[in-house]
Amino acid sequence: MIWQDIIITIANLMFTYSLINQVHHGFKKKTGFLTITTSVLTFIGLYAMAVAFFTLGLYFSAIVATINATLWFVLFIQKMIY
Repeated sequence: MIWQDIIITIANLMFTYSLINQVHHGFKKKTGFLTITTSVLTFIGLYAMAVAFFTLGLYFSAIVATINATLWFVLFIQKMIY
């Protein structure tokens, strides 16, 4: 494992922590306050980054980026439903 994978993974884990609270709040309050453009571009970009991390051998970073992208996708779904 290279040190860059560790740094990227730690940073993405912090993002994941903040997004989990946001997703929970969206389900609890039944609101989707983000714009569609923000959530769509973010989850597409994060999925692309996850693929790039995977091809570079940064497997932990790829996994956490995929989790972040999925959380952004859930925020997009919340916006569409609520």
